[in-house]
Amino acid sequence: MKGGGGGGVSVAAKRRWRGLVIGVLFLVILSMLVPLAFLLGVHNGFHSPNPDGYVPVKHSSDSVGGEYSSSIINAYNDSKNDRSEHIDEIVRKLAPNISKDAFRKSADGTENQTADRNAEHGSQHKKGTPVESHTVLQPSPNMSDTSNVTKVEGTEYVKGGIDETENCELKFGSYCLWRKEHREDMKDSMIKKLKDQLFVARAYYPSIAKLPSQGKLTRELRQNIQELERVLSESATDADLPPEIGKKSQKMETSIVRAKSCPMDCNNVDKKLRQIFDLTEDEASFHMKQSAFLYQLAVQTMPKSLHCLSMKLTVEYFKSNSLDMELSQADKYSDPLLHHYVIFSNNVLASSVVINSTVMHSEETKSQVFHVLTDEQNYFAMKLWFFRNTFKEATVQVLNIEKFSLEYHDKATLLHMLLPVEFRVSFHNVDSSTEDRTQYLSAFSDVHYLLPEIFLSLNKVVILDDDIVVQKDLSALWNLDMGAKVNGAVQFCSLTLGLLKSYLGENKFDANSCAWMSGLNLVDLARWRELNLTRRYRKLAREQASVGEESIEAASLRASLLTFQDLIYALDGVWALSGLGHDYRLDVQTIKNAAVLHYNGNMKPWLELGIPRYKKYWKKFLNQEDQFLSECNVHP
Repeated sequence: MKGGGGGGVSVAAKRRWRGLVIGVLFLVILSMLVPLAFLLGVHNGFHSPNPDGYVPVKHSSDSVGGEYSSSIINAYNDSKNDRSEHIDEIVRKLAPNISKDAFRKSADGTENQTADRNAEHGSQHKKGTPVESHTVLQPSPNMSDTSNVTKVEGTEYVKGGIDETENCELKFGSYCLWRKEHREDMKDSMIKKLKDQLFVARAYYPSIAKLPSQGKLTRELRQNIQELERVLSESATDADLPPEIGKKSQKMETSIVRAKSCPMDCNNVDKKLRQIFDLTEDEASFHMKQSAFLYQLAVQTMPKSLHCLSMKLTVEYFKSNSLDMELSQADKYSDPLLHHYVIFSNNVLASSVVINSTVMHSEETKSQVFHVLTDEQNYFAMKLWFFRNTFKEATVQVLNIEKFSLEYHDKATLLHMLLPVEFRVSFHNVDSSTEDRTQYLSAFSDVHYLLPEIFLSLNKVVILDDDIVVQKDLSALWNLDMGAKVNGAVQFCSLTLGLLKSYLGENKFDANSCAWMSGLNLVDLARWRELNLTRRYRKLAREQASVGEESIEAASLRASLLTFQDLIYALDGVWALSGLGHDYRLDVQTIKNAAVLHYNGNMKPWLELGIPRYKKYWKKFLNQEDQFLSECNVHP
């Protein structure tokens, strides 16, 4: 029994001993594999692709493995793609499609349909490439009265003809114009040279680091790269660079020359160079889209100072005596023998400039009555402003459009369509075979068609957009005989309805009819009522919306063009000059000769983005000494 028990114990001990031996051997092998894996990780860390083209290393123990580097790249690319997709999504929201078949006409007269939106964003714009049209988001009630901009690209896109076409993607809109105007002289030539050197050094570094015989050059390149990165992180212009930057640049140049002289696989350098270039290009594209979006946001958003002005005036209105400020002049509001001007606006300053400039150039102001139609949010601010400020003997009435009982309009639609609508149109210039023109075509909004019902006792009115400045007496307009016409407006015969054939659809129209523009319009309300144009417009707008139109503004433009067909009385071109909100090339003498200056386009004069050389014509009609302007720091 004992002998048997002793044998069993011996077998168990042998098994335990054998297990310990196996465990020790496993640990020994593992201890050999770990350093090997670590060394391989260091090697891969130097040569794994990453956004910077190299891994900055101070000590060998700080090296990073290839797997970790790849994860950083993936995270970086995912983050960059997410941001780009986010910007693209916002830009698409700001620019929904107006029409899938916006028309373009080439120089030889042939008609083509536009490519879809994906083709526009995925390819460069070349001559003959059609550009899809789209509508920019309508400002909400707290935005400025910047008119909505709709791009109705009407013709082929050519190189170098107009401000927006040269080296500028059309999808960025008038941001390209603003960017060109504000482009400064190069103050960073040395910094650009350093970035180029850094670019090349990063491309060569991984290949040099693989060569065992080039350890000294590898360390030298790494040190120069780190040094230039540190300098560039602290410098934006050449003036910020340290005095010894010339020596640093020379050292980098010497290292690059030595790297180029080393025998290596050119494919590796080429791959690394392309990788860095692609990342840089994607980042630049992202920032360009972001800049264009921020520009568009700045254009459509009410500036803080103007918002402050409106709020202060509103508060002050309710603090003042509850008097009917307009009661004493109520009899003038409906007198058909007086000169009645109508302004749609939610911008206190803009409407004030329109009235002030009109009055200042009028020989007789006692017969002038201005009707300012606004929304409820700005109504009380408007009332107090025009009560505090007098305009010679002219009368000003402020109306809240939301108070009218109009069955076929809900409140949201009234707010949405209060302001004139602007459409950005590119079309072939009939005066030149090599240039296209870009024009912001402003048209009546949906609310404009309520005028015959709002002013039942009036037979004739002049409609003024709030982005204009009057430079001459407008009283001669009231003596014009329009015959059977309804709307006296400035026409653009370089843009005919025939050029918008596919946009206007199957509707019957005269292809030779010229497009007309709001801004300065003499309207015969009596003739309007006789022809029942409001009913015709509403019918056309419903029809256009039912055929798949994606916005009220798009249907509004089409319906407006068709409603007033053959009913436009062409005003002489000297009455109104347009383009001060987008065209940098207007002649000074032409500006001085115009009776009305129209700041149609994105760059309104009350915005910081406004064109500086045109702002002075608008600013001189502001009362700069007003208490509320100084309190809100209003300095357009």
